[in-house]
Amino acid sequence: MTHQPQPADPAPDPAPDLFTWEFATDPYPAYAWLREHAPVHRTRLPSGVEAWLVTRYADARQTLADPRLSKNPAHHDEPAHAKGKTGIPGERKADLMTHLLNIDPPDHTRLRRLVSKAFTPRRVAEFAPRVQELTDQLIDGFAERGSADLIHEFAFPLPIYAICDLLGVPREDQDDFRDWAGMMIRHGGGPRGGVARSVKKMRGYLADLIHRKREALPDTPAPGEDLISGLIRASDHGEHLTENEAAAMAFILLFAGFETTVNLIGNGTYALLTHPGQRERLQRSLAAGERGLLATGVEELLRYDGPVELATWRFATQPLTIGGQDIAAGDPVLVVLAAADRDPERFADPDVLDLSRRDNQHLGYGHGIHYCLGAPLARLEGQTALATLLTRLPDLELATDPADLRWRGGLIMRGLRTLPVEFTPVRQTRRKCTSDTLPGTTDHTKK
Repeated sequence: MTHQPQPADPAPDPAPDLFTWEFATDPYPAYAWLREHAPVHRTRLPSGVEAWLVTRYADARQTLADPRLSKNPAHHDEPAHAKGKTGIPGERKADLMTHLLNIDPPDHTRLRRLVSKAFTPRRVAEFAPRVQELTDQLIDGFAERGSADLIHEFAFPLPIYAICDLLGVPREDQDDFRDWAGMMIRHGGGPRGGVARSVKKMRGYLADLIHRKREALPDTPAPGEDLISGLIRASDHGEHLTENEAAAMAFILLFAGFETTVNLIGNGTYALLTHPGQRERLQRSLAAGERGLLATGVEELLRYDGPVELATWRFATQPLTIGGQDIAAGDPVLVVLAAADRDPERFADPDVLDLSRRDNQHLGYGHGIHYCLGAPLARLEGQTALATLLTRLPDLELATDPADLRWRGGLIMRGLRTLPVEFTPVRQTRRKCTSDTLPGTTDHTKK
């Protein structure tokens, strides 16, 4: 009896190209390939820096909490950070390095404790009426027109004004922050060096604001005292917070606290508009006065197409192994949250959007000691924005082919450049927005 030769196993598809414009539009097939064939994958990033990408959920969760991976770029084995190739452009020159994304315990523990009081469930709940007010005022600005770009007119300004209020930036200065923030999220879409210049301007403003607030600080804190005043008070009462630390903290809370929410609202609205069955479920639930589906729905939107594609930089302080792959001391490691949150080993039907998904321990806001401090506020803003949009503009729909939408380039965040929509114009019955309740309406992100 002769044995017939067995056919060879088919060769795997070639490794996908990463960080192209096509990849940015839909990175999930490439991430599926990496999870299966190269779950801890060394690649050269567009900046030229080589880093490890961690794509499986179990590995990602372990990596995010591994104390052998430092957030301090001093542990990088290359001078890439000094050249602006890792981290936020311009932060080193602007003396803004000592913030939560760049430090480890015990300094991280100390600084996080100082600001955590601003993001407790009670403080966030107290801020909810202001978030609702901002949301309604922004929708008032375009409801009668019947069309809008939801990124520039809604998703972008809402978290900017909210975080400025929380920090204590005066209303008359908030449009400057909106301008600088608009430059910072364009990720290369603006003039060369524009991000670094915006960071420098923001640093100068924060130094002046901290000085002015310190001069006028009352002896005892008022209820709901703004966060910058709280940081100054801590530094003046034994917590040893330097002015650079206070400025860096305010800066990173603004920087990290707005773009994630811009993308949560933008990506979430887009997902709902392209999944009409899920959107209708949510609208029926909201019309019935229920909030449960809204809460689980926002968590599912964070998992399905979240605002943070890759967790921020980590650097190995010693040789270690992740997912069977040896990592050398000094190597950068990037956890791909978007890949981990679509891992079929962790989530049933991971490529399906299910707003009622219950078993949903996604990594959209990280894990471990660097879990996103502002997650409660972001969730509040996301829930308020989506619920109000779908309630006030019930026939909201895309005004363009999804294939014509463009996603912003950039390594860490994932978000749309624009989101044009149409709806039946709504005659306003509420008081129109006035300049004393909402800062200016100039679209600074399109300059």
